[in-house]
Amino acid sequence: MSEPRPLRVLVCGTNFGRFYAEAVRRRPGYTLAGILSRGSAASRAYAESLGVPFHSDVGDLPDGIDAACVAVSSSISGGQGTELARALMDRGIHVLQEHPVHLTELTGNLTHARRRGVQYRLNTHYPHVAPVRAFVDAARRLLARQRPLFVDAATPVHLMHPLVDILGRAMGTLRPWRFADPAPLPPGTGPQPFRSLQGVFAGAPLTLRVHHQLDPSDRDNHALHWHRISLGTEGGVLTLADTHGPVLWSPRLHIGRDADRRFVLDGTGTGSLGLGTTAVIGNTGTFRTVFSDVWPEAIGTALDGLREAVAQGADALRDGQYELAVCRIWTDLAARLGPPEIVRPAIPRPLAVSDVFPAPAGAAGPVPVPV
Repeated sequence: MSEPRPLRVLVCGTNFGRFYAEAVRRRPGYTLAGILSRGSAASRAYAESLGVPFHSDVGDLPDGIDAACVAVSSSISGGQGTELARALMDRGIHVLQEHPVHLTELTGNLTHARRRGVQYRLNTHYPHVAPVRAFVDAARRLLARQRPLFVDAATPVHLMHPLVDILGRAMGTLRPWRFADPAPLPPGTGPQPFRSLQGVFAGAPLTLRVHHQLDPSDRDNHALHWHRISLGTEGGVLTLADTHGPVLWSPRLHIGRDADRRFVLDGTGTGSLGLGTTAVIGNTGTFRTVFSDVWPEAIGTALDGLREAVAQGADALRDGQYELAVCRIWTDLAARLGPPEIVRPAIPRPLAVSDVFPAPAGAAGPVPVPV
C-alpha cells in the first residue's frame, strides 16, 4: 500500500507563523506549500529562504492547498485573522487558527466550516507543549486514584484562554464551573499586578491568580511568569512549575501520633516518611530550545489533530463544542476581571541561576539546591 499523500499546508503570518512553518517542515506527513503575508520585504525574504512560494492575497492562491495555519491576530487583538480564516475556508481549505479568538467569532468560524464542508480548529498551543502534556497525563492518572481537593492556578492575562484548556484537559472535564467576582482591594493597598478570584472548576475548588497587566504595543512580552498550576489530592500535590516545566510531585506530609500525642517518627506505619519531599519530573531547556524545538513540536501535535479530523470527515461545529465551552469560560473570567491595567514597562533584565545561587569559590557550577 502506498503512503498517503502529504498534507500541503499554507502558513499565514511570519511572526508566530515561523514556528508553524518549522513545525510543518520537520513533521512527517506535511509539506509547506507557501507563505501568505501582507507583503513586507522581510516576509518575502523569509519565504525565499525556505524555498516556497510567497502570496499576499487569498485570491491568488493556487489550487491544491489542503490546509492553512492562520498565525495572524484576530479582531480581539486588532487583526484580521478571522476574516482570513473564513476566506481560506471559502476556498475549501481546512484551517488551524492560533488563539485568541472571541467567542462570537469562534462560533461563527465553526459554523462557517460546517457550511463549507471543511475542518476548523482553534489552537490554544500551550496544552500541546511537552511539559504541559506530561502534567495533564499525570493529572489524569492521579484523578483516577483520588478525587481533587483543590486547584491553584496562576497565569498572565494574555494566556488565560490556554490555561482554561489546560485545566479542562487535566481534570478530564470542564463542568461544573462557576466563579465569584474578585474581591475589591481595600483602599491604600497600592498598585497590585495580580487579581485573584475563587470558584469551582470541574467540581473542584479553584483559586485563580492572574497577572492583570498588559503592554498593548507588546502583548506577548512582560508577563511576570507563565502558567503555574497545582492540583491537590489526599495523596499529594501535582505542580506544573512553568509552562515549559518542570513538573513536580510533592507527597502529602502526615505524621502519626502515639498515645501521648507525640509524633511517631520511626517504626511500624512510618513508611511514608521515607518518601522524597518533592520529585522533579522532566528536564528544562533554554528559551532558545523552546523556540527551536518545543514550540514547533507542540504545533505539530495540533496539526495532527486537524489532519485526523480531515481524515474522519468530522462535523466541525459538533466537534468544536469543547472549544466553545473553553472559550465561554475564558470570556466569563475576563468579564469578571475587567480590562487589564495598561503598562509600558522597560525591557527586563533576566537573571541566570548563577546570579541567584552563586557557586562557591573554585566550584564549577551553582550550589545544588536540595528538593
